[in-house]
Amino acid sequence: MTLAPIANPDLDTASGNKARWYLPDHRRRGFHNFHTTVRYAMSLRASRVLPVTKDVDWTIGERPEVARFLAMPHFSAFVVARGERILYEAYASDFGPEKPHPIMSITKTTLNLMLGRAVADGLIKLEDRVRTYLPEIGTGYAEATIKSVADMNVANDFTEDYGDSSARINAMRVAMGWRLPKGDEKEESIRSFLCGVTGGDLVNRTGDVMYKSANSHVIGWIVERASGRMLRDWLIEIVEAAGLEGCFHITCDREGVPQIGGGASLSARDLARYGLLFARKGEAVDGHRVGDAAFIEETRRSPGPSLPKPRDWMRYSRQLQTNGTWLGHGGLGGQYMLANPDTGIVVVYLSVLENESADDPDFFGPLVQMMTEVAAK
Repeated sequence: MTLAPIANPDLDTASGNKARWYLPDHRRRGFHNFHTTVRYAMSLRASRVLPVTKDVDWTIGERPEVARFLAMPHFSAFVVARGERILYEAYASDFGPEKPHPIMSITKTTLNLMLGRAVADGLIKLEDRVRTYLPEIGTGYAEATIKSVADMNVANDFTEDYGDSSARINAMRVAMGWRLPKGDEKEESIRSFLCGVTGGDLVNRTGDVMYKSANSHVIGWIVERASGRMLRDWLIEIVEAAGLEGCFHITCDREGVPQIGGGASLSARDLARYGLLFARKGEAVDGHRVGDAAFIEETRRSPGPSLPKPRDWMRYSRQLQTNGTWLGHGGLGGQYMLANPDTGIVVVYLSVLENESADDPDFFGPLVQMMTEVAAK
């Protein structure tokens, strides 16, 4: 007997070249179950955990700007931590402290730790061209410097406009296993996709960041090639260094390459534990280093391109965002992680925006300002 299977409903490509789980009506359930929704994923867990205890400062929740963001309908979780203390935490009724949540592009920040370590060890030079490490790469990256790729400062034909159904990010999502191929589309690996990115004059002449998740995959590939270590092994070291309690889930392509540009999911508390690595400038819970302190300091002090208005008071530097004091990154759908090395405070906000694009610059600007103030004291 021959059966007639249908395309997986969650992953089948729907309107706007997006999978059903990503559409606004399904997005909250899709995000809250992201680690079991996409096609390919791996899970990592630390052998030793950073213990945290509650030491609640109730005045944090009393701040009007904090209360506003905790009351938003898309809110999932909020955590403020310093050292081994949870200073404040709150969760939506359909979420909780042990549930994993996608952190999307906050995943990129792992590359700052990897790249910093590789530069400090003399394995990579930021001034080198990408082709030095990846001779097979296409014209979209071959002549770009490592620094310009890490700073999101390269012009090529890869586009990441979440409101544009024809943007190249939608094609890359097939390689990432986030949606099924449509029509005559083929499922490439992430790295074969990168080799197909083209470009001419790669110089960014806009003055603003040219945000491309493909850049992060290029940096990850270079780190792996230059170090001789698989990205999975780098991630295991970072998970151990942060002392995560739960699982660090990360999506990958069908060849097992981690989706380092935005595929991780973990609990809000574990995201705070991870953020504390940056508050400690790359120092692991057992005292050894996974990142490089000088590289992290240069990240927040060396100016990269500014974000577009209304977030032009923030700059992009080496796979992190910064205002010169804190280090952080946002994630598609409404996440942000911010670490202030001067105060040692980390602030985490997780949510699921349910507009068409899952992005809103007018939301992220005030959110980061609120988190900046919380982390400053």
